[in-house]
Amino acid sequence: MIEMLAFLLAYGMGSISSAVIVCRLMGLPDPRGEGSGNPGATNVMRIGGKGAAVATLIGDAAKGLLPTWAASHFVGGDAAIAAAALGSFIGHILPVWFGFKGGKGVATALGALFGASLLIGVLACATWLAVALLSRISSLAALVTFTAAPAYLWMTTGSATLTATFAVIAIVLFVRHRDNIGRLLRGEESRIGQ
Repeated sequence: MIEMLAFLLAYGMGSISSAVIVCRLMGLPDPRGEGSGNPGATNVMRIGGKGAAVATLIGDAAKGLLPTWAASHFVGGDAAIAAAALGSFIGHILPVWFGFKGGKGVATALGALFGASLLIGVLACATWLAVALLSRISSLAALVTFTAAPAYLWMTTGSATLTATFAVIAIVLFVRHRDNIGRLLRGEESRIGQ
């Protein structure tokens, strides 16, 4: 019962679209209808520049971090933490408040990792930065990071529940990035700063 409540509360928070709100506040076009059509930080950067993108990134990460951290500290138990992480992530990609048209979920999933384990969050960020610096391709960095995240969780926590939850999140991220993967395979994916 408490796990379902954690999931629902996290889903509600995850459903708040940082990209749409930031763009409205800054007088920018709706990101769902501009650029790639994805309401995430990368597309917001194309539309409104670095400041808008950073605000979106912080908002998206926070809505993964806060409910997962709250489940960890006020409820406890891997099942509640996993439910909150999954709820916030699904809320981001299928937001009830914004017509179920959400982003790809990378920043929200990363925030949820930090909420589940500070160490894993730091390892994930380090992985993303290393791949991004070497390749200058954001989508590749995200895919490598979330391929590694379940392994990091298993090695450091031994929790089958958290490992399985973030493995599911990783699979969904790969599905959400299928167009990016196609461009990566063709050598056409845009690089950071382009």
